[in-house]
Amino acid sequence: MTNQNNSGSFGSSRGLLQKLKKDKNRKASSTRWIGRQLNDPYVLETQKRGYKSRAAFKLLQINEKYKFLFPGLSVIDLGCAPGGWLQIASQKVSSMVGKEKVVGVDLIPTETVPGSISIIGDISDKIVGEKLIKMLGSKANIVMSDMAANTTGHRQTDHIRTTYLLETALSFAIENLKKNGVFLAKCFKGGAEVHALSLMRKHFSKVHHIKPDASRKESVEGYVIAIGYKG
Repeated sequence: MTNQNNSGSFGSSRGLLQKLKKDKNRKASSTRWIGRQLNDPYVLETQKRGYKSRAAFKLLQINEKYKFLFPGLSVIDLGCAPGGWLQIASQKVSSMVGKEKVVGVDLIPTETVPGSISIIGDISDKIVGEKLIKMLGSKANIVMSDMAANTTGHRQTDHIRTTYLLETALSFAIENLKKNGVFLAKCFKGGAEVHALSLMRKHFSKVHHIKPDASRKESVEGYVIAIGYKG
């Protein structure tokens, strides 16, 4: 990642931020969010590289450490919109048109990502899960999920709601992974995740927590990767 703190684009961003601060009709929280976006090097690099979202860098960094994405594997991405993880997975496993080995699902539409196929659906619906496996033609080597509930501002409530999505993704993975497969998911620490982690340790050889550099330091966001599905 190139350090762009002294780039011209940051200079123009500061000027725009000053204008935003003077807008009395804008909420302070909105101004802070826009400020973070304007001064975030990952947001700038996302635009330069044509990624669908800055989350692409999170997957790149996790894969750099654990090296679980490589050619020939099949991948299912749960909560795939807007497509950042689909892009990285497709690049790493070298999916070919007509023989896609990366499929994704989300409640909202996902723009086309070369080397992958995405559908609209709720992963808690068994029929949707069956459709994903049919699209792949087999069980998956990797199930990954960047799903998170919309935040309420109440940390414990947000933790519980996102943990439910973690458990939903894990349940799908346990049922649909090939032996020695990998499960990667967003995981907020706070207590409610203990049961899910216990299940992972039961069904996988290794379980690790990771917070990639692309996750903002002030965020409670983190990830858990479970390696070596026992089948």
